[in-house]
Amino acid sequence: MEKITLPVKGMTCMGCVSSVKRVLGAVPGVGSAEVSLEKAQAEVTYDPDKTGPDMLKAAITDAGYDVA
Repeated sequence: MEKITLPVKGMTCMGCVSSVKRVLGAVPGVGSAEVSLEKAQAEVTYDPDKTGPDMLKAAITDAGYDVA
């Protein structure tokens, strides 16, 4: 498992945090996703054989948020 921290822009409330956490958790290979509104970031632990940073970023942008 690998860990990555992605800066997430556009989150304004805990509902946004829940949405980002949900879409990241739905990506195959994601072990865990912790999303912080205060830090405007997501820390994701994932299996590099099943997914990667590009797929994680795509999940976030598809949900309507920006990855800086």
